[in-house]
Amino acid sequence: MIRDFFLGFIRIHVLHHAAEHPVYGLSLIEELRRHGYALSPGTLYPILHGLAEAGYLRLEKRVVGGRVRKYYTSTARGRRALAAARTQITELVREVLGPPPQPSSPPLPSRPASRGVRGRRYRRGATRR
Repeated sequence: MIRDFFLGFIRIHVLHHAAEHPVYGLSLIEELRRHGYALSPGTLYPILHGLAEAGYLRLEKRVVGGRVRKYYTSTARGRRALAAARTQITELVREVLGPPPQPSSPPLPSRPASRGVRGRRYRRGATRR
């Protein structure tokens, strides 16, 4: 069940990066790993394919080092979906996490005199008799 929630975030994360620049599978796996997601190609590639099939990503094949690499970029539909997701995520996070913490109150002023061992008050620098 939790995995399903995270896969939604993965889709949004993919759209985010594909809106910035063309991305390919391995680069996304490495990027997501930096955020603590251990995604296998068997999980990521169906997500990329599904986003492309739905019209959120555009696929471009390039030859890199003698091999064909599939690059994905965000379409106008993908950018609109990303903008809507950002708004919804912001609202959801505010509700789930609650209001931001209020600034702490200023520190209390220090006392002008301290109490000695028997409760007598001494000014700073004064000596006991």
